[in-house]
Amino acid sequence: MNAAPDAGTRPPGRVRDTDVLIVGGGPTGLATALELRSRGVDFVLAEAGDGTVTHPKVSSIGPRSMEFFRRWGVADRIRRSGWPGDHSLDAVWVTRVGGHELFRLPRHTMDTRPPFRHTPEPDAICPQHWLGPLLRAELGTGPDGPVHLRTRVDRVAVDGDAVRAELTDQTTGRSTPVHARYLIACDGTSSPIRKQCDIPAPARYRTRVFRNILFRAPRLRAELGARNANFYYLLMSSALRFPLRALDGAGLYRLTVGLQGHPDSLVDADVLVRRALAPDTPVEVLSDNTWHLVHRVADTFRAGPVFLVGDSAHTLSPSGGFGMNTGICGAADLGWKLAAALDGWAGPGLLDSYTAERRPVALEGLEEANRNFARAMGREVPAALNDDTPEGERLRRTISTALARGGVGREFDAPEIHLGFRYADSPIVVPDPTAPDDTGPDRRPGTRPGSRAPHVWLAPGRSTLDLFGNGFVLLAGGPSPRIDGFARAFADRGAPFTVHRYESPDLADSYERPFVLVRPDGHVAWRGEAPPGDPATVVARVTGAHHPAAPDRPGPPGHPRGRP
Repeated sequence: MNAAPDAGTRPPGRVRDTDVLIVGGGPTGLATALELRSRGVDFVLAEAGDGTVTHPKVSSIGPRSMEFFRRWGVADRIRRSGWPGDHSLDAVWVTRVGGHELFRLPRHTMDTRPPFRHTPEPDAICPQHWLGPLLRAELGTGPDGPVHLRTRVDRVAVDGDAVRAELTDQTTGRSTPVHARYLIACDGTSSPIRKQCDIPAPARYRTRVFRNILFRAPRLRAELGARNANFYYLLMSSALRFPLRALDGAGLYRLTVGLQGHPDSLVDADVLVRRALAPDTPVEVLSDNTWHLVHRVADTFRAGPVFLVGDSAHTLSPSGGFGMNTGICGAADLGWKLAAALDGWAGPGLLDSYTAERRPVALEGLEEANRNFARAMGREVPAALNDDTPEGERLRRTISTALARGGVGREFDAPEIHLGFRYADSPIVVPDPTAPDDTGPDRRPGTRPGSRAPHVWLAPGRSTLDLFGNGFVLLAGGPSPRIDGFARAFADRGAPFTVHRYESPDLADSYERPFVLVRPDGHVAWRGEAPPGDPATVVARVTGAHHPAAPDRPGPPGHPRGRP
């Protein structure tokens, strides 16, 4: 595994030892850093850019991601980052923005939407040019912080069970050797690290090419009045049938244009934007770029001490907003396992379970996102649709009916993707043989092993989810002498373990079994009517020590935190 030969022009600095080297400082890389920090893992994050986002691509943060941001201490700041609480969250299908409205999907505002039953942290809006600076400020940048901007990663090589690389400061040219126990590649869909590891990531669907036009229209919201929305799905032509969306709720918008051979696809950006807007409102085009939509999932997310997280592991259609959120959940899955390995209590199967758990989730998200995308691609746009004629009115009625019946709401309400994913076949989850089949489409959170443990309010502002994060937690709805056996088995393993005893009927109803063991990432590892008769077997499995491909032995010995 080799990288670019240029290591800078100045003499190298002193070798820096660290637990983890993170390559890439986008939202997923920064989330990975927050996860590692929460577990006391020493890390260095290297980002080749300067952090400036001139063309924001990400805006919606899903509920499971927000739950992790809650644990990392930044959820409230994300909610206060600037999106107006009274801005409509609706999605509308229109001939033009402010023109004929064919169908509206009401979604309230942040201030008026009803309480969420299944999560203490519903989705939020925070575009990438807000999110990046917010997370970097939380982590700390500069010479004394763990986040290094304008820093290129050179000469990456696996050395036994560790990684060696050079960090080149692109401002000074100075290079610093880094020795890390692990490397996490958050370096994007083209991922040089993935390619250097020879990990295949074939495209699963035809690659499509689009334009994104970023523009400012400061008066548009006021001029639209009650017709305001968050997403405007245009129905103008084969090139203009994709979303125009509000990015910051204060006049910044992004128009997506398909490059499928229609004459509209090559029109000047300013002309396209004005064509898409019915009101004669001031417009300033800020940028216009081309991007390729590739659907891919890597064959594996691990190569020895190197792990793929985010777009380096999976690239999904933006339809549904699953991409970044899938990466953030992957960071949380990997983080506790790396910490366990560094602390010495991970079995040999724990790190391998990262691919086993996250790859099926990525594949499911890819297929759901592609179904959303295919609906837009298959939608015909008759030439007379915008005409103020009887034929135009008839066409609008027909398409309006089709939209109402066509499942377009799934793009905005996919609980099975955001909260209902389950590590059903994980080697570190103990199945419940008494559980009925759950192959239905609406997989809400529950305690079936592998699921994200349910949210129940314990007190005002305090959720069951706030119990999880620092180790394994046994929720005990009744007394049992076997609980002590569970505690001894975890202690023998060296793994952190606590018991939360409860009498709440609401919690008992939601957690379905009197005894539920929850992992550090908040997913259920085991459940039962009573603690197991052989708790050591359960503990061995959930910590990766019972693994068919490797003997039962503890994690890596040696230096504190397993450093090379």
